[in-house]
Formats: sequence, C-alpha cells, structure tokens
Amino acid sequence: MKIQVICPHFEPDSAPTGEFMSAIVNNLGEMGHELHVITAPPWYRHHAVEDGWPKKLTQTEKRSWGEITRVYPFPTDKTNIAARAAGFVGFSAVGLARAVIDRFSPDVVFAMSPPLSLGVAGWLAAKRRGVPFVFNIQDVFPDVAVETGTITNEKVIEAARKLEKFVYDKADVVTVLSEEMQRNVEGKSGSRTEIIPNFVDLSTFEPMPLENSYREEYGLVGKRVVMYCGNVGFSQSIELLADAAREMVDVADLVFVVNGGGSAIGEVHRRAQGLDNFRVIPYQPVERVPEVLSAADVHVIPLRQGLAWSSVPSKLYKILAVERPVIASVDEGTEVGNVVIEAGAGYAVPPDDARELVDALRKMLSSQVDMAAMGLAGRSWVQEWTTPRRAAEAYEKLFASLID
Repeated sequence: MKIQVICPHFEPDSAPTGEFMSAIVNNLGEMGHELHVITAPPWYRHHAVEDGWPKKLTQTEKRSWGEITRVYPFPTDKTNIAARAAGFVGFSAVGLARAVIDRFSPDVVFAMSPPLSLGVAGWLAAKRRGVPFVFNIQDVFPDVAVETGTITNEKVIEAARKLEKFVYDKADVVTVLSEEMQRNVEGKSGSRTEIIPNFVDLSTFEPMPLENSYREEYGLVGKRVVMYCGNVGFSQSIELLADAAREMVDVADLVFVVNGGGSAIGEVHRRAQGLDNFRVIPYQPVERVPEVLSAADVHVIPLRQGLAWSSVPSKLYKILAVERPVIASVDEGTEVGNVVIEAGAGYAVPPDDARELVDALRKMLSSQVDMAAMGLAGRSWVQEWTTPRRAAEAYEKLFASLID
C-alpha cells in the first residue's frame, strides 16, 4: 500500500503530534508499506526552525520506507493568532503544492489536524489522485480555541466552524481519540468516524529510578515532587498547581514542578511569585522525557472546564508507562479521567477546583504503598491497550477497507 501523509510535525520534532505520526509511519513502514511524509523541520519547542536545519522552502530525506519532504513552517509567536493562522495557511499551501506535483502515486492520503488547513490540503491531494482521504483529529478546532478564549471574534469563529465542517464532510473517514471527540465530530458532520486512541512506545517509556540525574540537576533530590510536564498553554489550568502549592506549604519536602513552556508560562511565573515550594523548569530534550516523568512522585493533568471533551493529552499514556500515579483535573466522564479511573492509576477531580486538587493530593501522598500500586496498575493498562503497533494495525485495516 502507498500512503501519503501530511502533518505539521515529525521526528525529530518534540511535538506530541509528531511523536504520534512518527510512530504510526515507522510501524506502517515495518509492515511493508511505502510512505511519503510531507511535514516541517523541527520547530515546535521554540516556534522557530531548530539550529542545524536549513531554512529552505522544501527539502527531502530518504528513509527505508520512502521519503520525507520538509516544508518551511512559517513559524510565528504563539500568542499572535492571526500570524499563526497565516503561517499555517502558508505551510499547508506549500505542502499541498508538493503533494500534487509529487511523482509518488498514493493509494490513500492521511492528514492531521490541527491545523484545519491541512485537511483542505489532504482533501485536494486525494482528489487530485482519485484516492480516499482520512483525516485525523488530535484536538477539535475551533472548540479548544473558543473554550480557552484564544479566539473571541464571532466572525472568525463562524469561519473556522464552516471550515471544520467542510473538511469533515470531505473526508472519507475522520479518526478521533475518544468517544467524546467522536460525538463532537458526528454532531457537526455526517462523515464516518473511527476511534483510534493515541499510544505510548513502551520500549522508550520504561520505569526509571525516582532519584535520577534530573532531580540532581534541579535540586529535587529527597523531595516529594508533584509535576506538570508539557506545553503550558491556555488549555491547561496550570495556576491550580500554584494555588495548591500555597495550600500545602505545611507538607515537608513537597515541591511543585512545572516542566515545560508555552504561551501561558508568564502567568505561571506570576502566580508562583514568593512560593519556595514551586519550580518552573524549561523543556528538556525529547530523549530525556522518560527520565523527567520518572522524577515525579505524582503527575497532575489539569484541563480547563470544557476542554477534556475535545482534547486527549498524549502525556497521560507516557506517565502511566513510567509507573507514576496521576491526578486528572478534568470534566467528569471524559477520556482522561475515565482512563485514570479504569486503570486504577490515580484520581479524577473536577476541573479548575484547587480545593479538590489539594484534597486528592493529600490523600494520595499519605500512602506510598497506594501510590506504588497505582503506578504499577497504570503500566499494566497501557501494556494491554495502547501501543504504536496496535494503532498502526488499526490504520492499516482502515486504509485497506477504503481501497478495496
């Protein structure tokens, strides 16, 4: 089978969506399929093309399973929404042009959102070849942007919703991560949907010692660490950790750590002023993430109210894989909380509620035995349910059904 992939990030980029697509592509390649990936050079961490990568409009690399064409991503400041939209449109247009003129003749085109503009590129590339188009949704846009207040202009929201419905309607299948996202998409379009959850590479994300070089480097040895690790954006209620830190100054040797960066990191610094039990640590190299996650006693996944219906953070599966317990501050009945409860890997509490978070933390930290059991249960759950090969096999089956 020949598969054309259009996505915003791909290895060695550190973006979670890039990790997802890289694993799918590499597994499909190992399964004997030929692929052409149209993506960007690494740019996620600093919203600028990383050092060592040419600032060319396009560049091509050969892989054992096919080739990668990297298109300049037109990076901008994350807080400048208009510039970001223009950058995504430019990236999508160049990616589409490359897909259309390519001598590679695919049996199916597979594109990813966000951004929605890649859905248009994927549909036109598939139409040009007369082949099926599969559209993967990692975050439901514009819902996430509207819920966080990132987009408030009614005309912009209306235009985004029209584009969203247009792309869903043009896709032969829309793949989503959860039942909540499936209901969301099906409420807007008559397109066929399939649930194919994200996953974790268990060979990369293995349990590591709690006391490790990351703790040594950042003065955390001997501390009990409550961590948020990942993008610090408007979707996450990171200020809850600062509020919890204020409430828990009585707990000896307890430190709250935010490891990451993003558009809302300035607000995190502001809320944490004067707190001796709160640290902000910058993004670490992608190869160090398993060590970083293992350095926490407890992880917190805080999504603002309404966001858990349209987003499933992939970091959840990585945390479970390294055998650390989780407190999910999310809407009741949504995927993240459901997984944590089903796996027996921690607690789910209401979103945006510092008191509930503090109560859950005090309860969890009161028993090292229970925390260890939650960690083991989480690892066991991901071993059974979420691996890259299972996801790749699901996509292989889906693509084959559309081609036959």
